[in-house]
Amino acid sequence: MSAFALKIIAMVTMFIDHLFASCIDPYGVDVWNISRHIVPGTGTTLYWIGRMIGRIAFPIFCFQIVEGVRYTKNWKRYMARLALLALISEIPFDLALKNFQIDMSSQNVFLTLLFGMMIVTFMKVVDQDWKYLVWPVLVFGYGYMAKFIFHTDYDWSGVVCIAVMGLMNEPWEKVFRPYTPAVSQMIHVVFAALGIFVLYYKNSFEIYGFFALLPIALYNGRKGYSSKKVQYAFYFFYPVHLIVLFVIAYTFR
Repeated sequence: MSAFALKIIAMVTMFIDHLFASCIDPYGVDVWNISRHIVPGTGTTLYWIGRMIGRIAFPIFCFQIVEGVRYTKNWKRYMARLALLALISEIPFDLALKNFQIDMSSQNVFLTLLFGMMIVTFMKVVDQDWKYLVWPVLVFGYGYMAKFIFHTDYDWSGVVCIAVMGLMNEPWEKVFRPYTPAVSQMIHVVFAALGIFVLYYKNSFEIYGFFALLPIALYNGRKGYSSKKVQYAFYFFYPVHLIVLFVIAYTFR
């Protein structure tokens, strides 16, 4: 499975999650009355199934950030793109998912991905053994800082999840990669699972994120279909789909 396929899976599951959170919520806005009329008596169950499917998206995004740090030729430009998209996406995020209000208590996912990328990049560029000694304190302190000062999405666990997944690119992976691809892939899955466990530890509902391990395990390290237009389409899908969902929810509320 290519990186392109992983992105498609992440975007589709994210869209399903946000669709139910913004437009098909039996506890709030249900613009098509699905929970009351189309599927009588099963609206709450349908809602939670949609949100469960949505748990698959974030671990895949975290994994892609780690892969991006491994392969990018310009990590400063990569960070700048994430920062710009975090800024652009904040108002659409609040309007679509925060009851049509600007809410600074929780920021959109791009800010979480940005902070996660920073710590993974630090581990990559600092070629000193002492970094492993300070890693636990650094990562958890950094995660709590991101949560309490910047109110990152997924609380502190989102940043720590990315940092844990980032360990898959450390020296032990490089030792096994040339000789035993299966073992190298297993290392990826193990650290991805540990990262998802961090999310689950903070919020038990994130247990459904473990389903993301299947596409991650099938990942073959190839980019797949790629072009500049596709790249920017993936980036701007996030704010655009939030705007569309907000317009639908606000119009039919």
